[in-house]
Amino acid sequence: MLPESTINQLAEELVVAEETGEWIEPISDRFEESDVEDAYRVGLVVAEMKKARGRKVRGHKIGLTSKAMRDLVSATEPDYGFLYDNWFIPEGTTLDRTKMNRPMVEVELAFVMKSRLTGDDVHAADVIRATDFVLPSIEIVDSRYVRRGSRMLIDSISDSASCGAIMLGGNSASLHDIDPRRIGASLHINGEVVESGVSAAVMGNPINAVAWLARKLNEFGVPLEEGDVVLSGSFIRAIPISAGDDVVALFDQLGEVMLHVDSGESA
Repeated sequence: MLPESTINQLAEELVVAEETGEWIEPISDRFEESDVEDAYRVGLVVAEMKKARGRKVRGHKIGLTSKAMRDLVSATEPDYGFLYDNWFIPEGTTLDRTKMNRPMVEVELAFVMKSRLTGDDVHAADVIRATDFVLPSIEIVDSRYVRRGSRMLIDSISDSASCGAIMLGGNSASLHDIDPRRIGASLHINGEVVESGVSAAVMGNPINAVAWLARKLNEFGVPLEEGDVVLSGSFIRAIPISAGDDVVALFDQLGEVMLHVDSGESA
């Protein structure tokens, strides 16, 4: 276990890296003794530091929801990260490429909570009762590291599960009106379909992912709160995006979410 002073140092480095765009060396390369527990500790301190700087936690994301991705990073369970207020960008607007590092996009169902959800025994029925509605979303995956480290799981958990920004679609649906296992989505970049998938790829049902998150957060004394947005996990692989790209995620039953990436050039 890393000492508390090191945890605080790493959290400060991640916060400053996001603020300045001066990316840091991967934690896993610098501290071979670091483990998953250390990574979660870093993420929690990052949240406290950001809140002290005026940021608000507006929800959480779940990553590594597919077995293939967990196998890739030698993980036995998903990971999670906090979502902050300044990461939400309005639907149909432009992503500022100059503030990103190595952005990629994923498509996900976003759950918006109606009531607090916490406990070590949360299951699907609890999630359904506590969910107000779901939205289609695009997650812009990014990191605050100069390169991929030797242990991606450690680096990802420390760094908000590699989240960079979130775009929510405005077409909401109740879980009572859709089958959350059967939502298909296709990702289009500059008019070309580059990836497609079905929501059942997320732990068999995205509801299972939200239940897992509630149980995991409970280990750290963190509840899912009313109004929280939960990104339940991507059902496609992450696709890199470049300056000038037009991105459209088209969801069955839930419509489309459109994102434009700016040129990355200063005015």
